[in-house]
This record gives sequence, C-alpha cells and structure tokens, in this order.
Amino acid sequence: MNRALTRALRLVGLLEAGRAAELRLRMRQHRSLPDAVIIGAQKCGTSSLQGYLVQHPGVVPPLRKEVHYFDLNYARGEAWYRAHFGCEGEAGINLDASPYYLFHPAVPARMHALLPAAKLVVLLRDPVRRAYSHYWHERARGRETLEFEDAIAAEPARISAAEAGLADGSIARSADHQRFSYLARGRYAQQLERWLALYPRERLHVVRFEDLVKDPLGGLNETLAFLGLPAASRVDLEARNTRRYPPMSEPTAQRLREYFEPHNRHLERLLGRTMGW
Repeated sequence: MNRALTRALRLVGLLEAGRAAELRLRMRQHRSLPDAVIIGAQKCGTSSLQGYLVQHPGVVPPLRKEVHYFDLNYARGEAWYRAHFGCEGEAGINLDASPYYLFHPAVPARMHALLPAAKLVVLLRDPVRRAYSHYWHERARGRETLEFEDAIAAEPARISAAEAGLADGSIARSADHQRFSYLARGRYAQQLERWLALYPRERLHVVRFEDLVKDPLGGLNETLAFLGLPAASRVDLEARNTRRYPPMSEPTAQRLREYFEPHNRHLERLLGRTMGW
C-alpha cells in the first residue's frame, strides 16, 4: 500500500472517529426530530436537491447527508436518530434525506409512528433511465458483476425473499434488496400507495427529476414553498452524483419502456398528473 493511500485511509478513519465522538455527545443533548424528509427515489436527484436545500438559511442540515435511520439503523433507537439534527428550539426546518426510504417496505409505518406530521419530498425519474443509472452506480462500486440484461433477469430471485422478510421484520436488512432492485424501484405507484395509506396527499411533494434538471432553481423554490420557506435566489446549483456510462441498447430500452408502461399510467392516476415517460 503506498503512502498516499495509507494517509488517505488514516484521514478517513480519523474523520469517522470524530463523527462517532460527536454523535455520542449529541445523544446526551435535547435534539429535534426532522420536520421534512426526502424519501427517494434513488438516482432521481435526491443528492442534488438536498444539496440545494441545505444552502437555505431556513434549513438545518443533518450531521450526515443520509441518516438511513428508518431503513438500515432502526435498531439504534430514537436518541441516535435525534442526535443527527438541530437542538430543540433552534430555528429552522430539520431535514432528513435517505433515498432508500421510499422503497423499503417497513419504512412508512416506522416513520409515521415517530413523524406523523412530517412533510415528505419524493423525486421520480423515467424508470427506464433510473434503472440504468442505478445499475452503473452498482457497477462503479464493484458490487454488480452481471451485464445489465442479465442483472434485470436475475432481479426477482435476488430480492423477492428479502422484500417479504423486510416487510414482516424477520430480517433487519438486505444488501441485495438495496443494491439490485433496478426495476422494482421504478414501480413507483406501488411504493407510494404504502405512504399514502398513512400520510395525506397534501403532505407529499412530488418532483420530477427531468424538471429539476431543466430548471433546478424552479424545482428548489417549489420545494421551499412546500416547506413553508421563502424562495432562494443565490444558490450553487451544481448537480451532484452525476456519472457517464455507455448507452443502453435500443432493444433493451424498448422492452423496458413496454414493461413500465402500465406502472407509469398507474402512477399518473394515483398522482393526478402526467409524468411524460
């Protein structure tokens, strides 16, 4: 291992140790719960919108960008979760942003039990493009070794059992469910119905990824209005977590467009708006 890599790893370790120490300290303090949560979907611009929002003086950023309490860290308890947010009485809206929340089957009930009045923000993207972006995200991290067509063919066998186990609490987490859910995460209506069974429609703000890319300031200000905050004018609107990858084959793209067609129409009926996919 070269010296530069050793130093970098040591620095990461020090940063993690410092964050852990700060978290332990904050767990002894009176901390707020979040007022608003970006619940997903993954690869739909959640990092960009969260990055825009936390620049606003009325938004209190969490200790880490993605807390993942209701999905991956639920056993750590409420005090651990609160430690990521501002002190009680501090002005501003506390924001959580964890894009696995939308897809995880146990999260809506868990969140509603603790945050029944939370405002929810969801970002949705053409599910064909979302699936392909998600695939290359996993390839880049070395966690996906199959070709795209093989990966989507293998998806049901990889995640079906985990879906049931996560829903009934018999398993705490599943790496396969989180990583290899390329098509399942694009069946948005099925996921949103779980949330709308608990939260009223007016508590849910839907942002189309394509609109946010075209007009990021407009998308930000619509979200700020939903949160009850004044519009922003001076914001760094650089997109986060962008990646270049080879184009999808046209036969595969056409097959996926046909696959998602009924799911997209279901979503439009549920939301009462046209998504344009």
